[in-house]
Amino acid sequence: MGIFFFGMGFSSLATANAIHEIVDAQLPIYGTTRSRPKAEELIRAGIRTHAFDGRAPGLMLAGDLLKSNAVVISIAPANGIDPVLAHHRKELDEIKDLQWLCYFSSIAVYASSKGAWIDETAELNEETERARNRIKIEQEWRDYAKKRKVPLTIFRIAGIYGPGRSAINKLADGTAHRIVKKGQVFNRVHVHDIGRITALAMSKKLDGTFNLTDDEPAPPQHLVTFAAKLMDVKPPPSIPFSKAQMSDIARQFYADNKRVSNAKIKKTLGIELLYPTFREGLREIYGTGDMEIGNKGAGNKGSGKKESGNGHPGYEEGDKGARDT
Repeated sequence: MGIFFFGMGFSSLATANAIHEIVDAQLPIYGTTRSRPKAEELIRAGIRTHAFDGRAPGLMLAGDLLKSNAVVISIAPANGIDPVLAHHRKELDEIKDLQWLCYFSSIAVYASSKGAWIDETAELNEETERARNRIKIEQEWRDYAKKRKVPLTIFRIAGIYGPGRSAINKLADGTAHRIVKKGQVFNRVHVHDIGRITALAMSKKLDGTFNLTDDEPAPPQHLVTFAAKLMDVKPPPSIPFSKAQMSDIARQFYADNKRVSNAKIKKTLGIELLYPTFREGLREIYGTGDMEIGNKGAGNKGSGKKESGNGHPGYEEGDKGARDT
């Protein structure tokens, strides 16, 4: 018995905590990470942790993987290849009591809708390599689950934020910006909602593809303004998109404008979100004090590395799909 996480990053750790809180407090948790400091941190938290960088098989993980009856994949494709299927399909095949699979994907699979609402039936994005790779790997996991006759949940995840990784923290460490592009919105979701919903999906052995976003796509500058109001500090000046200095990949994100619906997962599980909009999420982060606020240049207590970064303003996930840190 147990659940194995390929990629024990921000979202996977939130899921592991939620499983222990609302599903089974004694369920063994196993996972992988790329970094030694993160491995030591996870081991101290009681998670059996294995090294796996996606470039070669994890040498010591087979024993725990074979004991698991649920597997979560939270590692992004590498050059169009899924590292788990590439290096550990044999071990997956050998799990005798595999009951559920989950793949953390990304809403980047959808084409831009010019700000209109879309759901899981929307047109897919064939324009970028990142999106094409995600679409390809999603199907590979569907094919594998069908062959194994095991339910598979695919979560297409929006920009992830949470304690230590939010507009609150960016303001505190002096890295927040307010870039304004008329009509632009981004989708996001609080990491605790990812954890709770994935835990519930596991408990029901959910099968299907679902968007994982909050209820209100919003312009990114609104988050910074709201966070500044909570902190009682002056927000950074607004910068027109046409004059903003940013990386090419960040500009690509601003070319993608869509409102992604979460109605399907809420109806399927019969739930509402813990943090239905960024306002509830930022209030919670500010209320828990998961940052240092005070003199200019205050540090970010919860920083560490982002799960995938790449400058996405929507928030912390450049690929908008969780991966190992």
